[in-house]
Amino acid sequence: MNPATATLIDRPYLEVVDDILTAITGGVVNEPIIFDVKEDLYVLSRVASDIRSVNGTQAQQQHTFLKGIDYLFSAGDNAVVWQPHGQSPDDETTFYVDYYLPNSLSPLTDINVGSVTRTLGEAIGREIATVYQEINAAYLSGFIDTATGQSLDFVVSILNVVRKTKDYAIGLVTFFRDTAASDGNVTIPEGTLLSTEKGEAEFVTTELRTLQRGQPRIDVPIRADDSSKGSVGVVAAGAITTLQQTITGISKVTNFDATVLGADNESDDDLRARAKAVLQGLDKATLAALARVVFEERATLTEVWDPNGPPGKNSDPGTVVLLVQASPEQFQNLQSDVNETRAAGVLTTVVAKYVFFKPRMVVNVASSSVSTAAGKVKLVSEIIAAMQQYCDGLSAGQPVQGADLIKAITQNVKEVTAPSSVRMVDVMAWQADIGNPGAETFVDLLLQAVQATPSGNADALRAALTAVVTDAAPGPPSERRIPNRSLVQGPAGQPATDQEIEAGTFQVSATVGGEAWTIALDSDPSDILLVGI
Repeated sequence: MNPATATLIDRPYLEVVDDILTAITGGVVNEPIIFDVKEDLYVLSRVASDIRSVNGTQAQQQHTFLKGIDYLFSAGDNAVVWQPHGQSPDDETTFYVDYYLPNSLSPLTDINVGSVTRTLGEAIGREIATVYQEINAAYLSGFIDTATGQSLDFVVSILNVVRKTKDYAIGLVTFFRDTAASDGNVTIPEGTLLSTEKGEAEFVTTELRTLQRGQPRIDVPIRADDSSKGSVGVVAAGAITTLQQTITGISKVTNFDATVLGADNESDDDLRARAKAVLQGLDKATLAALARVVFEERATLTEVWDPNGPPGKNSDPGTVVLLVQASPEQFQNLQSDVNETRAAGVLTTVVAKYVFFKPRMVVNVASSSVSTAAGKVKLVSEIIAAMQQYCDGLSAGQPVQGADLIKAITQNVKEVTAPSSVRMVDVMAWQADIGNPGAETFVDLLLQAVQATPSGNADALRAALTAVVTDAAPGPPSERRIPNRSLVQGPAGQPATDQEIEAGTFQVSATVGGEAWTIALDSDPSDILLVGI
């Protein structure tokens, strides 16, 4: 084993033969010498009559050096002399010298081509060189990056990954949403079983797909099952109509195009990449595993803070912070999946650029429309749902308009008959802490600076306050919300007055520091007061 490269030493056939013939004639085999570029003369340990061969590493590859071109044998110095214009070993590597002794007692001296000694040496050398190659190939076959063919199949089988072959038909199946049963996200797992109407051919989905809220259908890649190998899996368009296991929220499935046999077997590179993805998903202690969860939720991973990150992007030991781009309705599922994937003992925080706002209102409802306590609770829930539906339709950077928020309530809640029935009492806003020093943190630092400065020393106080203002550096994001009243604005862009909030002529800005953020509604039943009932 070569510790520098973690691979077996490759002994070429000619090198092995040279070693055998040198040993048979009583010479010295593979005397190791460390090469230093500052020296060109290397004395041998024993008196030599001539050098048979020199082998070593050149350009990080095994290399046989040429006598008379790369090196010379100096009999007077009993040394190897490297030539200035020839090739030489890599610096600080070991080269190996085979040489003859002047008083060898070996009875075998004829090593010319065709002699019995040389013929036997070459036959033995061929077998030894073959064994070296077989051992090296067996060693490389045990690693995913170097195994090929069937050896790679054996390696990835540990992960239950099987090479896809052209003997299995492939295609696309479309899953349709059942609008009567579900309006949220619907996950279609990998390995979902489907078949034709009478079960002549069976198929499985090859990728996990999620039907997003409001999305009526989604295409999912499929592959013929083992029982439908070959031409059995080739079916016409519209033939795949049966879902073997029920998925809540899916009404029907079909294939708009015929299935076809795969164009070719999965290549070693593709199989290797697929196996590595599975392996990364199994390891819950890596950033790659957390990133995979974010991608599977169709979100975008923007930045990562971890203990090994560069200055300004590092977090405390045992903590990881992920800054993502995701819609508010996705965020809860994303946060849950990340917590399920993280390693035990690692605190993982997921944050996004959200502007949270909480409207507090009084809603006038006719007394005859709601007569029970349960009805009042339902009515408040419908008002919150109407506001949520309006906010879900806003894109990043698009503000909440007070008049449109009230309009969404009156259009979707039949008990609220007119915009004048809704009176806004207050609107509060926060921004997510994404690592920039918030007002509260900044004030704390100023207070600490004042307390640590001797009273009466104006210059020292000025210097301390200046240091806080200059050096207040951003830290990693947190799940904390930073109050920001300036995001609630009047028609002219100034902070909204109480009168403008009550009249509904305000807006909640979704632009923070010149960047487009996403609006997130934070409303509880206690924020809505029903009157008139």
